[in-house]
Amino acid sequence: MTLSDLHPNLRLRIGVGFVQRFFDIMLVPLMVIHFSTLYGAATAGLMTLVVALATIACNLVGGHLSDTYGRRPVLLAGEIGAGLGYVGLAVAASPAGGGNGLVLYALYLAAACCAGLALPANEAMIVDVSTPESRTAVYTLTYWSTNLAFMLGSLVGGFLYYDHFFHLLVAAAVMTTGIFLVTWFGITETAPAGAAENPRGVRTALVGYVSVARDPIFLRLAVAALLIRSIEVQISSSIAVRLGEDFTPQHLIGIGSWELTVTGVNMLGLMRAGNTLLVVACALWVGKVLGALDERRRLMTGIVVFTAGYMVWAVSGDAWTLLAATVVVTFGELMSAPVKQTLLANFVPSTARTKYMAAYGLQVRLGLLVGSVFVSLSAVVPPWGLASVYVLFGAGAMLLYRSLFRAQEVRAQQADPETASTKEPEGMTA
Repeated sequence: MTLSDLHPNLRLRIGVGFVQRFFDIMLVPLMVIHFSTLYGAATAGLMTLVVALATIACNLVGGHLSDTYGRRPVLLAGEIGAGLGYVGLAVAASPAGGGNGLVLYALYLAAACCAGLALPANEAMIVDVSTPESRTAVYTLTYWSTNLAFMLGSLVGGFLYYDHFFHLLVAAAVMTTGIFLVTWFGITETAPAGAAENPRGVRTALVGYVSVARDPIFLRLAVAALLIRSIEVQISSSIAVRLGEDFTPQHLIGIGSWELTVTGVNMLGLMRAGNTLLVVACALWVGKVLGALDERRRLMTGIVVFTAGYMVWAVSGDAWTLLAATVVVTFGELMSAPVKQTLLANFVPSTARTKYMAAYGLQVRLGLLVGSVFVSLSAVVPPWGLASVYVLFGAGAMLLYRSLFRAQEVRAQQADPETASTKEPEGMTA
């Protein structure tokens, strides 16, 4: 599959998604740092929590609106709102604007909420215009572009924040406004024909999300994803704490009289940077090599490899062992991540696609809560004990995904043999 084979909407959304993630990854940490400088770390943390909760609420609202009114109107509303928010931020942060902290925060909150409103519609559109056969390749491409955006956004933001904060906001304002124009002129509606007939209103939205929460197939998908996410967040929580507190400084490499000595914080940075660089360098190649592999085997093997790498991260104190485990973790991610997204896309019913996508996204936030719990546990539970929990999480996810593949096979057998591989599921309940 090449880019020219993809639906025009899909090509545009992948490009737009890269730009959005680049500026999101670049600016979110910088805004937190900025508010921390203005109001202190404790207040900045509370302000960030409010943004996170508001974004979750907007995700859910956006999911309902997109199923009711279509993808394109919600995308346009969210993107023009985010564009105006960043324009306001640039003006407020300029010398003429005065840089009032509360005004900056209000505009940042508005921009984040608008972006959250549009997110489920964007994810649903990718499913709308892809096929079951192409989705693993599509999600491999988006996974690669996300990590490339992460790497570039982190570098640009880290190097330019202190001297060019205002200019970064101007760039974000220009690009988010450009994204709105691309959507206006280049994106067509992709919602299923019956979506406009969906009932409207707050009560209908609540009933719809209750229905999603009662869907046993969806619950298995969400819990399996949460278990994997709960392992992933450990690099930013309990593993980060262990490296910061217990890692003994070590000589990593030496050239002549010069030696590179790393601390725990240095190792954390090397592990995260190495993971991102490997994904950017290898994601498309690995996706092509593994494209013909059975998806069940690919996902199960990926989870085993991924979990094993995190177990090493949890217990090892040797720098080179930690770097070797980084390669293992990355390979496990590259094997499993696109297949998980494909499995979700194949099960989501077309009539409520964005509701399901919005609800599924909650596992990201819940995973952060699990990471916070593990930070507290790390004070009383030894590293090998936490690594054992990772095994339980990985095994639980594998059992759930195995049951989902069985459910997928049952549907394929019940469908017409000639169309079983391409027919969209009518609902998730099975």
